[in-house]
Amino acid sequence: MISRRGLMLASAAAGLVAFAPSAIGQVPASLDTLPASAPVRRFGLTAREIEARLMGPDGPVTRHVCAYDGALFKIVRAPRGTRLAVDFENLLPDPTTVHWHGVRGPYLSDGVAPLTQDVVPPGGRFSYNVPLPDAGLYFFHPHCDETGQVGRGLFALLVVDDPAEQKVGFDAECFIVVKDWRLASDGQWLAMSTDEGAANAGTFGTVRATNGQITAPRVEVPAYGDVRVRTIVADATRVIDLGCDTDDAFILAVDGQALPPVSFKALPDDIWRMGPAMRLDMQVRMPGPGQEVKIYDYRSSEPYLLTTLVAVDKGKAKTPLRAKALPQPKVPLPDLKSAKRLDYLLQVSAGPTIVSPALPADDPLSKALVSSLCVGSTTHWAISRDSWATDEALRLPPPLATLSNGTSYILSMSNVTKHVHPMHLHGHVFRVLSSSKKKMPQYLADTVMVEPNETVEIAFKAVSGNWVFHCHILEHMDTGLMGWFKVV
Repeated sequence: MISRRGLMLASAAAGLVAFAPSAIGQVPASLDTLPASAPVRRFGLTAREIEARLMGPDGPVTRHVCAYDGALFKIVRAPRGTRLAVDFENLLPDPTTVHWHGVRGPYLSDGVAPLTQDVVPPGGRFSYNVPLPDAGLYFFHPHCDETGQVGRGLFALLVVDDPAEQKVGFDAECFIVVKDWRLASDGQWLAMSTDEGAANAGTFGTVRATNGQITAPRVEVPAYGDVRVRTIVADATRVIDLGCDTDDAFILAVDGQALPPVSFKALPDDIWRMGPAMRLDMQVRMPGPGQEVKIYDYRSSEPYLLTTLVAVDKGKAKTPLRAKALPQPKVPLPDLKSAKRLDYLLQVSAGPTIVSPALPADDPLSKALVSSLCVGSTTHWAISRDSWATDEALRLPPPLATLSNGTSYILSMSNVTKHVHPMHLHGHVFRVLSSSKKKMPQYLADTVMVEPNETVEIAFKAVSGNWVFHCHILEHMDTGLMGWFKVV
């Protein structure tokens, strides 16, 4: 049975939902993104530990692997316009939550303790209301001990299908999940985070893998066919330069949001840079029977093979190449003419610092503490001198700013560090406007890469709630590079 709180969430129409004070304080109005009449798919979801052979079928068994429903790389699919009513149970030995990455839903189901809920303790339950107003590739993962739990495999893909996409006519679909493992030679876990890694580019895995395999998958697809390749970087640290060894490839969507097709040949160095949590849909036109297309990460010292597409004769005739445009997104777009500006620095920090005005004393969140199990042990990073809580200081920091629901904002991020930062804004799809260093098409996303000494501008229409904004290199987030916006 779904909880009473879950039923309250799931019954919400598009509009305002008021909640009484609770363990998380007096909460702002929560906006739903689907009407009450939307079809509901109710299912249970568990997080638990399993054993797996992550170093290959002949390798050692790794214990304490984390997975949803006991299955690594689980895929949940649902049609656009569906509401997921998810009854979650935590069977892990540690607290956790579930964050629905990139999904525009009510913030009370966003999975961020203590802003939207308390942590779910071992043996505990929580009901999530997850409306799916937008088609695309998303995923879900914990937002407590994220470095450790995601590092050990706790995430799943969420594919939201649009019936209109059937008219586009792909001949095959292929998923590429970039996820490394931090394993010793005996197959057991190394520390997921180190002080040296957290203060720099992150602590990298010792075993590279695609879709959980240490050898690149080989996928048979129709010769002369158009393949939809859907790539996600589910790793806590790794940044890749995605490309392939054919000129017949196009970008179709970023973070699930369609854009007019862009040829890889039109991109600098024929690659698209992706960091943790970023997704990309691409179209690959296959050559004749027996030939192959190889998809690489070109950011490695030697190109790292992610997947090989093998052309198999399925009786399909060769046709002229044409980019296949996906249906355009129907997300709220910012009004750039009336937008207000927000300017932030992404910077290093010598310790926990706060410069933003404190919350009013009568706001229950002013006294909220962040669980020490959900953060790192020390502070290395800050957003304009505001650092998220760590073991050094577990008090929830004040919001970076208080915004107005329905108002458009242009947010400028200047990276004054020597490392990349893939920045993610919860609860919103934003428009990437510009970069001070590179030429790029304008596109919609929920996570954007900010390079060293680069300023990137994004624009969004604010939605009521408490929303975090953070680097998705998970150790950076855990050691200070996260803040939040209160939208009222």
